[in-house]
Amino acid sequence: MSGYRADDRSVAQRGISRRGLLGAATGMAAGALAGPAFGARKLGPSDRVNVAVIGAGGQGAANMAKLTGQNIVAMTDVDYGKVNRSLLDSQFKMIPDRQPLKEAYDKAAKFGDYRKMFDAQKDIDAVVIATPDHHHAVAARMAMERGIHVYVQKPLTYTVQEGRLLLDLARKNPGLITQMGNQGHSGDDGRRVVELIRGGLIGKVAEVHVWTNRPVWPQGVPRPQAVPAPTGLDWQTWLGPADVDWGYHPDYAHFNWRGWVPFGTGALGDMGAHLIDFPVWALEPGLPTRIETRHSRWPGGASLWDSKRPAELTGYPLASVTHYEFGKAKGGPIHMTWYDGGILPPTPKGFPADLKMSPDGGVLFVGSKGMLMHETYGQKPTLIGEGLSEKAARIPQTLPRITGGMGGHEMNWIRAIRGEEKISSPFEYAVPLNETMILGVVALRADQAIEYDGAASRVTNVADANQYLSRVYRKGWEL
Repeated sequence: MSGYRADDRSVAQRGISRRGLLGAATGMAAGALAGPAFGARKLGPSDRVNVAVIGAGGQGAANMAKLTGQNIVAMTDVDYGKVNRSLLDSQFKMIPDRQPLKEAYDKAAKFGDYRKMFDAQKDIDAVVIATPDHHHAVAARMAMERGIHVYVQKPLTYTVQEGRLLLDLARKNPGLITQMGNQGHSGDDGRRVVELIRGGLIGKVAEVHVWTNRPVWPQGVPRPQAVPAPTGLDWQTWLGPADVDWGYHPDYAHFNWRGWVPFGTGALGDMGAHLIDFPVWALEPGLPTRIETRHSRWPGGASLWDSKRPAELTGYPLASVTHYEFGKAKGGPIHMTWYDGGILPPTPKGFPADLKMSPDGGVLFVGSKGMLMHETYGQKPTLIGEGLSEKAARIPQTLPRITGGMGGHEMNWIRAIRGEEKISSPFEYAVPLNETMILGVVALRADQAIEYDGAASRVTNVADANQYLSRVYRKGWEL
């Protein structure tokens, strides 16, 4: 992926606004004047990092529970009732390991809008962004332009264009430590998978299958009628950058937004960063050159057999299969197939009859000398082929192990900020991975096979599909 660049020409082709280019230029100038990270505070091993969080409940609470040894100085959320519930179990009792987080949250400055937080709170070193997908890039850019290190939940961005913009910011300011929240990238099992594939254990890999049980939220259904928003939820701020005037419904928030086009990126956006991670990491295939997504009926279709796309695409289909071709991969073309909605791959020849694919999700590498299968997050790698276990024992460890493994992904980011450890999943790696995932959504929305020029970031065979590489933002929330 080292050749992946976002030059000025391709930025112009992607239709980034003049405002966006001027903003990026202003940020670069600030970085040149203030140092490699826009004047970010230089921290050493003994320093506590001043951390903020945007989206403090749900996944954000899970992330922040790992960071209570730092100074949690500020938090932003649109529903503090939800934040409080994230600290409790099903019996409404405090989860034991959330008590330190509650104490930290009680002391932190509280905001309802991260734009106001960034303007008012000047002591933030680093921020965790754990919002719905449609906020990620807007919040991350605001942070990076202020010299703030960022940990952004997956998917890194909602669109291809957003990812390229963040990568450009990161490259211009190498002192900023960036991390995507794909914690499997820090796991011991996943790193061993990469070593074994790169070490040639199963020979040349030209075929990969990736699957997930997602969606586990409302998807493939018509858009519901709006109902009054719960007391305590700032619905307009939750909508944020989404350029729609939708009223509230519990099928959107808090957990259920992934299946709706204005807010989420479906199952690929949810789990692709975990599952597609390992084929991209191990095989280094570059960006895909052809992508086609087949799917169940569009939400609101007239019947089970009617696949006609609705005039206004509001939600994603219930299940889909995405075919990726990597025509410029090292060592020859690679074909990868993604299955969601609970669909499992076909059983390849030589796959043991008594071995089962996990219904929750997994990856199957098919090589010329055997197969390797693992579960979500790279866990439980299984070798398929005679003598592979003995050969695997002779393949050396070549990747560093992250302290705490998967559970240490957040603290890896902190240690990297303090200069103690190399970052696990920085934007330099995460953006091309994210782009690969999102291109499956682009092909879904185009509803036909697309051919992709990664150097120019352009769909070459379906001109209309290029609109899905970027998006329109609601006034006041522009990127």
